Amino acid sequence: MTPTKTLAAIAVIPFVLAGCVSSAEYAKKEAGFNTVSSKTAAIASKRTVWVQNQQQAQAASAQVRTLPARKQSLDVETAVQIALLNNKGLQAAYADLGDSAADAWQTTMFLNPTVAVGLTGIGTPGLEAFKTVEGAVVTNILALATRKRDIEIADTRFRQAQLNAAVSTLQLAAETRRAWINAVAAWENVGQLQRAQATADAASELAQKLGETGAMTKGAQAREHVFVAELAGETAKARLAARLAKEELTRLMGLWGSDLDYQVPNSLPSLPKAVVKRDTIEAEALRNRIDLQVAKLELEATARSYGLTEATRYVTDLEILTGLETEREIEDGDKKVDTTGFAELEFAIPIFDTGKARMRKAELAYMRAANQLAEKAVNVRSEARSAYEAYRSNYDIARHYRNSVVPLRTKVEEESLLTYNGMITNTFELLTDTRDKINSILLSVNAKRDFWLADANLAPAIYGGGASSEAAETEVASASESSGGGGH
Repeated sequence: MTPTKTLAAIAVIPFVLAGCVSSAEYAKKEAGFNTVSSKTAAIASKRTVWVQNQQQAQAASAQVRTLPARKQSLDVETAVQIALLNNKGLQAAYADLGDSAADAWQTTMFLNPTVAVGLTGIGTPGLEAFKTVEGAVVTNILALATRKRDIEIADTRFRQAQLNAAVSTLQLAAETRRAWINAVAAWENVGQLQRAQATADAASELAQKLGETGAMTKGAQAREHVFVAELAGETAKARLAARLAKEELTRLMGLWGSDLDYQVPNSLPSLPKAVVKRDTIEAEALRNRIDLQVAKLELEATARSYGLTEATRYVTDLEILTGLETEREIEDGDKKVDTTGFAELEFAIPIFDTGKARMRKAELAYMRAANQLAEKAVNVRSEARSAYEAYRSNYDIARHYRNSVVPLRTKVEEESLLTYNGMITNTFELLTDTRDKINSILLSVNAKRDFWLADANLAPAIYGGGASSEAAETEVASASESSGGGGH
């Protein structure tokens, strides 16, 4: 057999062996996405797509345009569906899933062998046409020996990427739901302030007329005029906050251009008749939280990596060199050709580096992953309890404002109006009661908003995709501001 044919035969062996391993699942363009889609659909009851070409992008845009109630009053479920179909950041998260699939696919393939061919003795002075032809194939034997473990680690990372993509999907759904609630609540505040503005304008005009007749002092008149001016400023601020809240919703839905022509309702839904009981919410969260499953897979992958490090502690690089050497020599007019095969084994001798440092790092990585999983389990239980506590408490607070505070303020205003008509209460007291009623209504709207936000946070607490710590701190600060009362 000639050297060229021998080299070709040796080189083709790894490619033949590679065909024995099925990598069809990793090679698919939407590898792993069915798992993501089914998992998120079961939780959020919404469909999502992975856009990878222009046709799919056009199809997703067409779905968004045909969604019902988009041009009328956009409801929360439609808003969430638009975001899952149209948000480009979510598509970027799905690209990470594709990267992981490609990495796993690459791991199923054997390493390409290195082929070397050389000629020596050509044109060397003092030699009579002395030539040597060498050919060799270099293959990493250690990579072949650890290939199964490498594939297992890559597969674990791939499953982890699937869950991370599902978490990103649920997180976008939760953020869109909260953005819709904030936008609607902001516009409801605007509506309440506009109604209060009409009442305040009438009161200011009345104060001016009473001042002209001498029935109201200039100081009392000034109080009513400044109340109108302050209320106008508060209304302008509320309108700005509502526009910004709607813009946040627009960003999450990925809308722009002509798609910006949509409306949100003027008020949030009424409170439900009763809260949903979730006495086992901690167990539900431990069983269903996807980010906890991601942490478990991280521990699994780290354990597999630790085993691989332990198996290759002393030998980190092991290569076999095989090939043929053909030597042709002409001596005294006789041609002599010798062809011999050879094999060499290369590996590092662990004299200085015995692998202890790498083993220590692997041990620390495993302990880190184990402690992070334990911490995650504790946090998941706490987050579930906090979410349900916020849900129950905010319901009680919102119902208290709806059933007690606002009716009492309305009753006070009505009685003040009756006594004012009977010349018992003065105008200043009547307007003070009206101002207090406005404040109570705004507090009631904010309390209802806080309840619906807490309701929206229940599913992320159970399944994952909840708010970041920064968002949670913002919500706490917002709740503190709303509980402190507003001054007009």
